[in-house]
Amino acid sequence: MTDAHQKELAEFAADADAWFAANTPRDPGFMLPLTFMEVGTDQQFEFLRDWQRKVWEAGYLGAAWPEDYGGGGLRQDFQDAATAAMKKHDAPIMLNAIGLNWTGPLLLDMGTEEDRKKYIKGILSAEDIWCQGFSEPENGSDLGNAQLKAERDGDEYVLNGSKTWTTQGNYAKYMILLARTDPDAPNKYAGLSFFLAPMTVPGVETQPIRKLTGEFGFTQTFFTDARIPVSCLMGEEGQGWLVAMRTLEYERGARKGQAGGYVMTSFDAFQIVDLAKRAMRAGAPAIDDPVMCDRLVEFVIEAQGLKLNNERGRFAPLNQDRPMGLPLSNKLAWTEFVRRLNEFAMTLTGAAGGYYVGDENAFDDGLWTRGYLNAFSATIGGGTSQIQRNIVAEHVLGLPKK
Repeated sequence: MTDAHQKELAEFAADADAWFAANTPRDPGFMLPLTFMEVGTDQQFEFLRDWQRKVWEAGYLGAAWPEDYGGGGLRQDFQDAATAAMKKHDAPIMLNAIGLNWTGPLLLDMGTEEDRKKYIKGILSAEDIWCQGFSEPENGSDLGNAQLKAERDGDEYVLNGSKTWTTQGNYAKYMILLARTDPDAPNKYAGLSFFLAPMTVPGVETQPIRKLTGEFGFTQTFFTDARIPVSCLMGEEGQGWLVAMRTLEYERGARKGQAGGYVMTSFDAFQIVDLAKRAMRAGAPAIDDPVMCDRLVEFVIEAQGLKLNNERGRFAPLNQDRPMGLPLSNKLAWTEFVRRLNEFAMTLTGAAGGYYVGDENAFDDGLWTRGYLNAFSATIGGGTSQIQRNIVAEHVLGLPKK
């Protein structure tokens, strides 16, 4: 890094810090989602859409994406500095998660110039919300067995079937869609194709799914003779599995190139330390309990280890033994850590952990209970923890399939 670049980066970071200090909204008067998978009301949606656009217009989202498509054209360390400022000031999440983190990077990586110019600016501004059409009601985590049909009819494909766990499907303008174009292909993977599908055509309907928390955020999406242009096909027909696997690399954090910001607010171990000072057990602060204190130390050590692993992953010489070990295990390690951390937070609150948001007996208005219940979604999305363990076993450790 040159002195000039270092100076420019320092000035950018200082400006970002000042901007988020001055502009981060504090109390909008209603509950803000902790993750993009919790956006269940129009009020939450419109607030977060306006917030994302404001951050993008200020130059602190998509800073490292090309200027030709609405980005800032800067180096990645500039976006990293902006994201750090967001976290420092506890800013609300970015709304358009699937667009910012999966679709946009995929388009920059594998898309056509026409598609990049058509879609990316709307992703950054949150004008165009994206959802994902991978999971299906009958196929669970067996993504390769997707059965939604896409039949070619002249200059269109006709879609029939359904997708489930479609995050923000009821708000989305577009969907990244994996569909079966050839039911007679020699293997199930060869018969799949990948589409940048509009959600606004006739024959597409969404039905909200109520979560364990009582909130909404997911939908089931139904396609009934829905027609989309052939131009929506990404790559060649029958190459959908290849494109889907690249998409999952972005979703699981194994490949970089996301727009920046964050789409999930996670409690860190030091916030749990503060909780342990306030929560009471047997008439004394929970942190005074030697067993609780020991567990707290373990969580702090694990959190620091995960953080350092992210840094280590940037340096190839430190990963020569298993180059893909960290990228392929990061999603599993982080989501399971967050789930266990939230579970421990509920343990600290004792009986109050049984109360939820809005109940006068809830600890911190049910924040920790809410965080725990919502933590499960991240261990499922992008491939369940069980699937992730299989990936690590087969592709990192080289163990045979059973």
